[in-house]
Amino acid sequence: MTSTATTIEIPGYRAGTWKVDNSHSEVGFSIRHLMISKVKGKFERFDATFVTAENPLDSSVTASAEVASITTNEPNRDAHLRTGDFFEAETHPTIDFVSTGVRVDGGDFKVDGDLTIRGTTKAVTFDFDFGGFGGDPYGNYKGGATAKTVINREDFGLSYNAALETGGVLLGDQVTITLELQAALEQ
Repeated sequence: MTSTATTIEIPGYRAGTWKVDNSHSEVGFSIRHLMISKVKGKFERFDATFVTAENPLDSSVTASAEVASITTNEPNRDAHLRTGDFFEAETHPTIDFVSTGVRVDGGDFKVDGDLTIRGTTKAVTFDFDFGGFGGDPYGNYKGGATAKTVINREDFGLSYNAALETGGVLLGDQVTITLELQAALEQ
């Protein structure tokens, strides 16, 4: 990875390999529905590995979410999302992210990378907000963060939609992806 500054100081930061703690993390999304509200969902099965370098700007992340684990709390909608109208889960079982760089922009961390959905890879940038670092009661050293990006679903071949009798369409094009992350430093 190429850094854009020499060194960044983050209180509690440690170099090493970190694994996401699934019981304290969430991979969620939201999309406009009926042009009047947003529907939220999440992926229940996911994995992520963070490799933090001595210089945080030289760090990297790889992550994956199982498409079949999608849930929006509506089983019929979830089943439809797994079909060829949307994610085509049988052919494309995972959504994957591989970082290509970490940078600071106006005091905020940005994680750039390649997001692959339904076999299509596009460059995206996650806004990355550190929550902090600390030990848990079991001797693990953990870090927390929130990461967020907005994508156009049609860029990834997710173009299903339906016209509404009242005008407009069933689904918006913009999808907000929000990651609530807690990871443990491997011993």
